[in-house]
Amino acid sequence: MIRIRANNGRTVTAKVVDECDSTTGCDEEHAYQSPCKNNIVDGSIAVWRGLGLNTDDGIVPVTWSMV
Repeated sequence: MIRIRANNGRTVTAKVVDECDSTTGCDEEHAYQSPCKNNIVDGSIAVWRGLGLNTDDGIVPVTWSMV
């Protein structure tokens, strides 16, 4: 579990269900997604809503920590 905090001060706790530590791109199991930048959190719609964020923004600054 991780705690995610948005710049608006809202926080959510989320379960980590997968991770990609590849800097060269993911494999077939991960839909060949493009390479990951460092320290990226890809949140579900529920996480975005819980943080009061607009999903149309695409990328927003957040901080996170292990719970």
